[in-house]
Amino acid sequence: MHQTVFVFMDFDGVTHPWGEVEDFRCLPLIEAVLRDYPETRVVIASDWRMLFSLAKLVSRFSEDLRPRVAGATPHMLPKRGSDLHGMREREALLWLSQHVPDVATAAWCAIDDAPGNWLTRSRLVLTDFKRGFTEEDAGALRRMLDGFREGVAVPLTEPASLMRRA
Repeated sequence: MHQTVFVFMDFDGVTHPWGEVEDFRCLPLIEAVLRDYPETRVVIASDWRMLFSLAKLVSRFSEDLRPRVAGATPHMLPKRGSDLHGMREREALLWLSQHVPDVATAAWCAIDDAPGNWLTRSRLVLTDFKRGFTEEDAGALRRMLDGFREGVAVPLTEPASLMRRA
């Protein structure tokens, strides 16, 4: 049995190109990768979580993967403009602190098109917002998930300082 890996996932610029029709055309490729890693759980880290119910968001996924959507990150309000840098990662770490025994040893990664949302770039599959999730991104996600399976530690950027800024 492999350790559970949480995949924090954005929608716009990931599941479909940003600014185009919101048809989730790239989601089947993401799901194809996730199917090969049954230990993965998806946590929605998209602004969509503030507009739609979790049930509505989960319904976007294929029926077989819906039970593997573990929830959505909490929404944190920035106190100042500089707080926006790394905000999604702080929200993800807050979610992890509420759902796993030890955030420091938790296996997690993110799929997002905005690098400023995540300070820990070693855990980020960065998509091109004009294309969404591609075959190249699928390869990067597979390498990351293989690393978690093999027990290769992915460094985390100072979790305590990230949580303090929350």
